[in-house]
Amino acid sequence: MSATHLVCPHCSGINSVPSERIAENPRCGKCHKSILDGIPANLSSQNFERFISKNDLPVVVDFWAAWCGPCKIMAPVFLQAASEMAKKIILAKVDTEQYHDIAGRYNIRIIPTLIIFRNGQEIDRVSGALDQAALTRWLAPYAQ
Repeated sequence: MSATHLVCPHCSGINSVPSERIAENPRCGKCHKSILDGIPANLSSQNFERFISKNDLPVVVDFWAAWCGPCKIMAPVFLQAASEMAKKIILAKVDTEQYHDIAGRYNIRIIPTLIIFRNGQEIDRVSGALDQAALTRWLAPYAQ
């Protein structure tokens, strides 16, 4: 029986979940909240590195800002994708205005920018707002 490591978006606890039980909405062993609740995780300087490097599922991070028109347009699309792909890809968000350090580390110059991480390494990125069909097409090869 293989296990998948998942970082809780609420408490940052690392959970070892039997791979065949991921579809059963696993709960965190530390805080008991849903780990894959279909809502993008809000990342900060404190939990970013742990979240992208310790999750066994790919993590897609939306780098955004509250003043950004395209970011506002894309927000519901990203939320829907988080709900639909919750058991295959983990979606998260970083507010670039609040966390300049993370945005700078990844050379974010255009927002929204989406980056896919696997084991802490960037494997793909796209800049600019995507509609639902374009986002789904872009994510499809990374869904496990």
